[in-house]
Amino acid sequence: MNDPTIAALFIFVLASFAGFEVINKVPPTLHTPLMSGANAISGIAVLGAIVIAGDREPSITMILGAIAIVLATINVVGGFLVTDRMLQMFKKKEVKA
Repeated sequence: MNDPTIAALFIFVLASFAGFEVINKVPPTLHTPLMSGANAISGIAVLGAIVIAGDREPSITMILGAIAIVLATINVVGGFLVTDRMLQMFKKKEVKA
């Protein structure tokens, strides 16, 4: 029962349930600003994944790191696009004469 893989899987499952519950409780009006703030966290995840994937010899860790780079980058880009779209909604429209 002292296997680190089982402990890591247990923590992952608990974190998934906790994250799901927290996100479900956020009202839709606050979701986009919170997503904007989460881009910094995803940026840190990209840097961590680059460090993990930078191993010289191919291994499962390098493959998982590469997958993490792709997924975290998609999250960062998507978050910035949604934030930009949200900010465009609040700009004053120019009146053409």
